[in-house]
Amino acid sequence: MPGLEMASCACALDATRLESCTLVIFGASGDLTGRKLLPALFTLFCQGSLPKRFVVVGAGRTKMTDAEFRATLRSAVQGFDEKRLKRWPEFADTIFYVPVEYTSEESFKELSQTLMAIEKSNPTGGNRIFYLATPPAMYVPIGRHLGQVGLASKHNSSGGWARLVVEKPFGRDLKSAVELDAVLHGSFAESQIFRIDHYLAKETVQNILMLRFANSIFEPIWNRNHINYIGIMATEDLGVEHRAGYYDQAGVIRDMFQNHMMQLLALTSMEPPALLSADRVLSEKSKVFRALKALDERTIVDSVILGQYGPGRIRGQEVPGYRQEDGVAADSCTPTFAMTRLFVDNWRWRGVPFYLVSGKRLQEKRTKIVIQFKEVPHSMFSDTLAENITANRLDIGIYPQEKIALRFEAKGQGATLCLSSVNMEYCYPVDPQGLHDSYGKVLLDCILGDHMLFWDQSGIELSWEFLDPVSARGDCPEAGRLLQPYASGSWGPQQAWPWMKLLLD
Repeated sequence: MPGLEMASCACALDATRLESCTLVIFGASGDLTGRKLLPALFTLFCQGSLPKRFVVVGAGRTKMTDAEFRATLRSAVQGFDEKRLKRWPEFADTIFYVPVEYTSEESFKELSQTLMAIEKSNPTGGNRIFYLATPPAMYVPIGRHLGQVGLASKHNSSGGWARLVVEKPFGRDLKSAVELDAVLHGSFAESQIFRIDHYLAKETVQNILMLRFANSIFEPIWNRNHINYIGIMATEDLGVEHRAGYYDQAGVIRDMFQNHMMQLLALTSMEPPALLSADRVLSEKSKVFRALKALDERTIVDSVILGQYGPGRIRGQEVPGYRQEDGVAADSCTPTFAMTRLFVDNWRWRGVPFYLVSGKRLQEKRTKIVIQFKEVPHSMFSDTLAENITANRLDIGIYPQEKIALRFEAKGQGATLCLSSVNMEYCYPVDPQGLHDSYGKVLLDCILGDHMLFWDQSGIELSWEFLDPVSARGDCPEAGRLLQPYASGSWGPQQAWPWMKLLLD
């Protein structure tokens, strides 16, 4: 069927609402800055979506001058079109660099003095965002030192504000997440902390609440009475690449489940908030996490499948197994695949299974949410149709294509009575220039001070409380025996295939 068209609407952000500010990126010489943050910032700059006065200050352990740092970042925008690249020199003039030793209070005092000097010639009102694009082990010393030297003050001597952006993972279990929060709150108030999850800024993810609660054809049937199961998948065909040092300590549960997967689960199953405001939405998400039916030693055996990829073929090329990757221990028991069946034990969802799956080196990169409706209660066509009637299904595609597709039954053409499954879908317009990058959206929300697309500490602790038994299963001495091997390029361990088929059909 032909795709649906969306009526035009004014969704552009009014840049005059944005206060001038300085963005300080710790870990500025790392991969995240060059691959995600800088391209997002440059795109916003070319769109005219940044504040009138905006300064980027890179901070890292690598010794560099401003000119050397700008030259390094220039390669990060190499793929941009010629029209935008002509504006690079103008944008580069707003970029500076400060060498910082993360464990030295004296180094942070020097950072404070350098920031004041930069802002003297580039006035931003004393407003500052500190972005932690460093390894997680550095969150504690950076957060502590920012407070010790006065950079974390809610209102500094210039009358400006300070905000802290924390990348995942937020701890590695409940205990460490609580400890990290205590350190950060020793310097920053809760309103100043932005725990980022860029998945929440993807167009289709943001549209989940609109789809559910702004359409009377979906809202009344989004419950156990009409839905058979819900599947959430986020698979990759890539291996650990250059992240082996981090990934071998984290694994798929800490890398994907505790953040991205749990957020998709919450958006799909939460109750409607009274108002579409950050505090109301975050509160409803926490209610979902509280309602999760706990996994114990007995139920976890039947509800969780962990795997690790071995050698195989991806797009016709031979690829190594996880234990053969550079930087991975030869006897590593880190899971690279996980599939869970869980239950949201409340009135709306009692008895409806939710299947969550994520893994590396699978057949293809795919992210989507499947809403599988129940079959019709009885068939009036049993005497005239030979085949079963296929149940309705709603697919919310996030990658490779952002789209919403509804499958329903219709009579096929011809004199005889037969049914055919047909699709009605809306596809988001292709965005080849990355004009609606998810990192760009969350950065703008940081400037606005809007927490809607971020985690709160309550949600983090509740998600860890549920997932700790799962991650501990991958950490235990028996983990090697519990891991199910799977070939790269497959859809995961054979044990998981019955559940995977429910999501792939």
